[in-house]
Amino acid sequence: MRAARRPRPGDGPAYQRYDATAQAAAELVIGRYSTSFGLATRLLETPVRGDVRAIYALVRVADEIVDAPRPDVTVDDQRAVLDHLESEVGSAIERGLSSDLVVHAFARTARRCGIRMDLVEPFFASMRTDLTRTTHDPASFATYVHGSAEVVGLMCLRAFLTEEVDPEQAYARLRPGAQRLGAAFQKVNFLRDIAADREDLGRGYFPGVDPRAVDDAERDRILDDVDADLAAAAVAIAQLPRSSRRAVEVAHRLFAELSARLRRTPADQLRSERIRVPGPRKAAVVLDTLVRGAR
Repeated sequence: MRAARRPRPGDGPAYQRYDATAQAAAELVIGRYSTSFGLATRLLETPVRGDVRAIYALVRVADEIVDAPRPDVTVDDQRAVLDHLESEVGSAIERGLSSDLVVHAFARTARRCGIRMDLVEPFFASMRTDLTRTTHDPASFATYVHGSAEVVGLMCLRAFLTEEVDPEQAYARLRPGAQRLGAAFQKVNFLRDIAADREDLGRGYFPGVDPRAVDDAERDRILDDVDADLAAAAVAIAQLPRSSRRAVEVAHRLFAELSARLRRTPADQLRSERIRVPGPRKAAVVLDTLVRGAR
């Protein structure tokens, strides 16, 4: 075996190569799994861009464990993998090091931005819920959305505010808006994936709504709730630092566009088709947001 190259004079610390490799692994995940979110993160300034991508990568990995089950893996196996992942995240945040590249990238972000286990634990609790629960009542739905989406918005908010004079004060002020934005994103995804969630995963998220018989009135009621969340979030977005504001505006507008398209789609079509925002329309939203910001 050939010995590792010794750092040359002027090189940074040797561990920086590992850190950079971990960050590259996290960015590969977002590149493979998201178009809208990946597009929006390009508008984030550094180091916020890398931090948000590291957060997304961990979330995506956990989500895939529960949403892409393999035929030779049991529910108990999935739960064990989730438990191990959560434990590794906690250890990595404490130590600043993990052999799992995605976890290592997330832990570096968490330590730098002040993301603690009080946000991580509800997320994993919601992921475990998906392994066994197929329907929700209002209380379990609220708990699930908080853990699966609102805390992710709060993790990102921590990353957005690291350069603020008083990050804790800004976090307390903007926290409700970040939670509403995360909730809106999740509810939109639930509605557009209502057919696949039912047919492929056997799940129905909206309390009292039969995914096989959702009608236009139920669709509009769900989207009224989404649009109220988006309106509340918009107030908070306007107060974000410049390093993140434009990117979050793009994400907000893309989901508002998706909400509008869902509202124009007959409910019986939602039961069989996944509605998307076409690529050219996404590009137009990004360009318009940038032009508005330049005025």
